[in-house]
Amino acid sequence: MVAAMMDRDSRPAAWDLLCEWTESDSLRRHMLAVEAAMRAYALHFGEDVDLWGLTGLLHDLDYERHPDLSASDGHPRTAMALLSERGYPAELVRAIGSHADGLGIPRESLLERALFAVDELSGFILAVAYVRPDGLSGMTPQSVKKKMKSAAFAAAVSRDDLRHGAEALGIDFDTHVAFVIAALLPHADRLLPGPADAGAG
Repeated sequence: MVAAMMDRDSRPAAWDLLCEWTESDSLRRHMLAVEAAMRAYALHFGEDVDLWGLTGLLHDLDYERHPDLSASDGHPRTAMALLSERGYPAELVRAIGSHADGLGIPRESLLERALFAVDELSGFILAVAYVRPDGLSGMTPQSVKKKMKSAAFAAAVSRDDLRHGAEALGIDFDTHVAFVIAALLPHADRLLPGPADAGAG
């Protein structure tokens, strides 16, 4: 059962909290992308769309201020403590903790596995979109896999993690990539930088 705070006002409140903690446009776009993918998968699996969406939206809440995963107050420990204090559901907090391997929280629930599966992939897909003339429009799994073969492209993204995420969901990798692309496409105007901030991210 989701906590009482997960009502129709929870998304605006979460967005205000995100903006308070995150100034980077590129990081905000990433969190919006993960939210969109999580909401789509929640619908697909028949799960709580708001809970899954907020988990995606807030998963990197503290990353800008506390990027060091090894620090005692590093990402995502600070976010977990803050969200717990604010009354967010325990399953949301645990999922955010499980998406970072450094904390050693096993990804047991479908929510936790989905967050891991869409996090890095959403970022990678946006990176591919940035260098395509048509952005997300017309992007295919083949477009993504071609970029995955280039070690220099989005070098910080683990290709193994991208594939392991799909495996953890029990979904074919191409199907998973196509699903996330489709989830992001309706939000392309919000997720991709405009002319004024084309150098962001």
